[in-house]
Amino acid sequence: MTKLSIALATFNEEENLARTLESVRDIADEIVIYDGQSTDKTVEIAKSFGARVIVGKNYPIFHVNKQKAIDVCTGDWILQLDADEVVPSELANEIREAINQKPTANSQEPINGYWMPRRNFFLGRFLMKGGQYPDYTLRLYRKGKGRLPQKDVHEQAEVEGAVGYLKNALLHYPYKDFATYVKKWGRYNNLISTQIEEELKNKNTILKLGYGFGYLLVKPAHWLFTTYGRHKGFMDSWQGFTFSFFSALRFPVSYIKYLKRKT
Repeated sequence: MTKLSIALATFNEEENLARTLESVRDIADEIVIYDGQSTDKTVEIAKSFGARVIVGKNYPIFHVNKQKAIDVCTGDWILQLDADEVVPSELANEIREAINQKPTANSQEPINGYWMPRRNFFLGRFLMKGGQYPDYTLRLYRKGKGRLPQKDVHEQAEVEGAVGYLKNALLHYPYKDFATYVKKWGRYNNLISTQIEEELKNKNTILKLGYGFGYLLVKPAHWLFTTYGRHKGFMDSWQGFTFSFFSALRFPVSYIKYLKRKT
């Protein structure tokens, strides 16, 4: 049987981690966790599932932490998860079948990675419109064939060679309540403001003004129209509007944070 490693990065995830690890108990041959010096029971919970835990610096770009876990995995395939995600039984079975699939005579080249749909739970419901589903994410790949760029908070893994698609969805529970959402939203905006600063470094005044106009007006208006209107976010009730509104608001808020940093 092909060996599957589960890779995670954690920081104070005692409320979520057990649910995630329980969901992969039957398919994981190895669990590797890079922990960014949690102050709660995260490490204790991880070790109770037999995970190999590496404790180190908690980097601002969390994908750096994830890649550190990926780098020490020993399995033939790696499934990278977040501590607030759950692998339902249907997806677990599909993953095991995919990585154990034998090549056929008609195969052009082996598949080195798989995209999987993801269902995002937000304030009491899974969002199915507004561009939030199927929300494909590239999380399963052969060891040595996939890597995170570690440059952006919402980046996808880069996989060498052919990739395929799984049918069953990964379940994502990112926010316990609205206060948790706002806290994470603010943290993401801080990272975006840092990226803005890097992008505008050494740019002239005209380009900076155009950039500001885009972040303050064009981008939020376009995002709200696209997610709530074109992609029918209104069909997800008030949760759909809330998500679309705050997603659009991140652009001006991040830019204002950048301006405050410059003053």
